[in-house]
Amino acid sequence: MRLAEYTDYTLRVLMFCSANPDRLVTITELADRHGVSKNHLMKVVNDLSRQGVLQTTRGRGGGVRLLQAPGDIRIGDVVRSAETDFRLVECFEPRTNTCTLTPSCRLKGLLGSALQAYFKELDRATLADITGPATGLGKRASAAARRSGAMPMTGPTRIRAPSKAARRGT
Repeated sequence: MRLAEYTDYTLRVLMFCSANPDRLVTITELADRHGVSKNHLMKVVNDLSRQGVLQTTRGRGGGVRLLQAPGDIRIGDVVRSAETDFRLVECFEPRTNTCTLTPSCRLKGLLGSALQAYFKELDRATLADITGPATGLGKRASAAARRSGAMPMTGPTRIRAPSKAARRGT
C-alpha cells in the first residue's frame, strides 16, 4: 500500500504547522520548504480548512495555522480524509468485482484484516506524536523502528549505500 502524494502533502502541511504553533505559516513557505507546488498545497489547505483542521487568513500577513490541538488530530483520520481509495484488490468493490476466485477466496478477508490493523495503528498516533519531542507513542514507535531495522518517519533521513561487505553478502 502506498499513500497518494496528496496525503503526503496533507501530512507535511499539518506537521509543519504543528512545529510552528506560534505563527502563521504561508503557502509559499511550505512550498519552498518541501519542494512542492503552491497550487497543490492550496488544494490541501482548502480541504483542511473546510474540515475545520486549519485556520486560514488571507492577504498580506496571512497564512495558515492549526485550529485544533496537535494531540486531538489523529493520523488515521487525516489519512482517511485525504485518500480516495482503499480497495487493495478488485474484490473489495462488489459492484465491479469480476474475480472468478471470489466464492472460495480468503485473500479478501486477510487483506481486510490487514487494512483494519493499519488504521488501528494510525489511529493510535496523533499529530503531536509525530511532530513533538519523542515521547509516548512517538518514542515507542521510533524505538520499535530502530529494533526492526525500519527507519522512523520523524524527519529527514539519509539513505546510506550498503557497505562492500554487505553487497558481497559477508
